[in-house]
Amino acid sequence: MTSQQKDTLFILVKSLSKSEKRQFKLYVNRLGVNADAKFLALFNLLDKMHDYKEAEILKSGIVKKQQLSNLKAHLYKQILVSLRLNPVNQNIRLQIREQLDFATILYHKGLYKQSLKILDKAKSLAIENQEKVVAYEIVELEKVIETQYITRSISGRADELAIQAKELSMQNVLTSKLSNLSLQLYGIMLKFGYVKSDEEYKWVTEYYKSHLPTFKVSELDFREKLWLYKAQLWYSFLIQDFLSCYKYSLRWVELFYENEQMIYLNPVFFLKGNNYLLESMFYVKNRRGFREALQKLEHIVTDDKFPKNDNLEVLIFHYKYSSKINLHFLEGTFEEGLHLEKEIIDGIKLHSDKLDEHHIMVLYYKIACLYFGVGNNKKCISYLKKIIDNKNLTMREDLMCFARVLSLVAHYEAGMDYHLEVQLKSTYKFLLKMNDLHEVQKEMIKFLRNLGEIFPSQLKDEFKKLHATLKKYENHPYEKRAFLYLDIISWLESNIQNRPVGEIIKEKAKELVR
Repeated sequence: MTSQQKDTLFILVKSLSKSEKRQFKLYVNRLGVNADAKFLALFNLLDKMHDYKEAEILKSGIVKKQQLSNLKAHLYKQILVSLRLNPVNQNIRLQIREQLDFATILYHKGLYKQSLKILDKAKSLAIENQEKVVAYEIVELEKVIETQYITRSISGRADELAIQAKELSMQNVLTSKLSNLSLQLYGIMLKFGYVKSDEEYKWVTEYYKSHLPTFKVSELDFREKLWLYKAQLWYSFLIQDFLSCYKYSLRWVELFYENEQMIYLNPVFFLKGNNYLLESMFYVKNRRGFREALQKLEHIVTDDKFPKNDNLEVLIFHYKYSSKINLHFLEGTFEEGLHLEKEIIDGIKLHSDKLDEHHIMVLYYKIACLYFGVGNNKKCISYLKKIIDNKNLTMREDLMCFARVLSLVAHYEAGMDYHLEVQLKSTYKFLLKMNDLHEVQKEMIKFLRNLGEIFPSQLKDEFKKLHATLKKYENHPYEKRAFLYLDIISWLESNIQNRPVGEIIKEKAKELVR
């Protein structure tokens, strides 16, 4: 039986707002013949269901089993058509596409001049809004009409269209190369995380340089610049050059502020750029800039002009709460950050059909770190267990690795060390399997393994030794990533000084001048 999670029609119906459901029924009932239509009856039944149950649909007598698949497909299409007509979902991109469709219909009816008139207006709108792919499609249709029929629209029309087509084609090729590079670097980041050695650094750098197309920055438009900054950002993330991450993510965001209409036409890219800017400022510990950027973003997304849809709601939820927790990490205000837990868990439940699995796990890890910061190690362990036990998580291997290391530390802090040796072996094997065993992790595991042989009176000295050892790696090009996931240095200092870790981080935050 198809589950609620897998039945796409059921998920689509349940995603509709009250106004969208009302719009759909008005759209269907515009024709009196649809009043008793089977697909409308199926819609009403699915709308009332809490869980998808095929047996209940068949029992209703609306449709026979062999016809159910076709009826569901028809209903799915009708809902999409209704959503497309909904004013809420209208934007420049859809308007241009609609004009292209109208022009194509007129062309097939032999009304060539009318078709060309609409195409010319649509093309201007497309170029003005950097929609160059559809602009190229429009030019190609104009060429078909002009070459097949004598319109005498303007002299030199053939040369004009040929030049436009060539320019748009070259721009689209450059955009495609830059977007491909950005996507491929992002894929490497998700799968493997940051570079871990000189060998990986060399491989990533050669890959980046060999796939970066030739261009002049002064000749790039909004779209090309956007993909260029994305590619530069992901390369900088991979090699852990966080100052460059800050530089390119800032250029990305400023590009939108310089072209304000693009914020509302490309809200997803605007949100992502802000997310990477906030993440970069977190890594370089730019506390003041972080707070200002987060406040500015929250102000814009609540503005009436900012588009509203389910996809944007999910992105805003994830970026907003991930950044809010990061701000508490920067300031060492772990206790104050705990109030976010309920809002985050409620948000995960609300958006469970649309949130990526690895994004949910990242939020769990951040909540775990909040609890670790206030000394509630059992709650920390319970959240880390959700990550460690997740067999479906194929991305963010680095997150899986550090969740296990933090779990070891939390078990020790909680006094739950009766199975520590088994956990140490399991973690060690996992890190070896992931090819993710680094010096910081080796030293942590060695320290925890030797705890049983250390007298209580010697413990503080051992903490001091480990602190001195790990301090050397704090700015190491490949080891420093360990400190992005867990502030081990501050944890050691809290044990050495017998003070809460949050207090230590607060003091460090006050010293930051950025």
